[in-house]
Amino acid sequence: MIEKTRKITSIYDGRIIHVHVDDIELADGKPGTREVVEHPGGVCIAALTDKNELMFVRQFRYPFKEETLELPAGKLEKGEDPFNTAIRELKEETGCTGKDWVFMGNMYPTPGICSEIDRLYFCHVDKESGSLHLDEDEFIEPERIPLDKAVEMAMNGELPDAKTQLLVLKVARYLNLSIG
Repeated sequence: MIEKTRKITSIYDGRIIHVHVDDIELADGKPGTREVVEHPGGVCIAALTDKNELMFVRQFRYPFKEETLELPAGKLEKGEDPFNTAIRELKEETGCTGKDWVFMGNMYPTPGICSEIDRLYFCHVDKESGSLHLDEDEFIEPERIPLDKAVEMAMNGELPDAKTQLLVLKVARYLNLSIG
């Protein structure tokens, strides 16, 4: 079921993404095309407080023209280790540092067209400074939500962000398995 690339035509080269259309050979030998969005990938962090609350961020998401409630996340800088990205993004977006980090796996948000891989992490909040270090074009409000409430929100559609839904549910399952 392998598809072979025959020709790559660059369409757009942006600050974050690159888009190209590839002429390919399908698994059955016939010609085809694939549109590809190259993305550097990112991280998502579930940081649990000692009061069993997850740190969330509320922010405006332009493509949807609405505010979303998400776990802290961010994109990888060129050559940056994903774990270091997770540490940096948690500090920048929530003012917290983490301890007892656990890698919870990778997520491919849109594997049909995009190369993005989100690395998922869980940690316990170690220290809170309260000071955020946001990017120039980033406007975020941190929030705390009890883990059981976050699970309920993921299940009833109040958290439309895929990486947030997945990581909330994975953390809840992980903690249940660790406790039981």
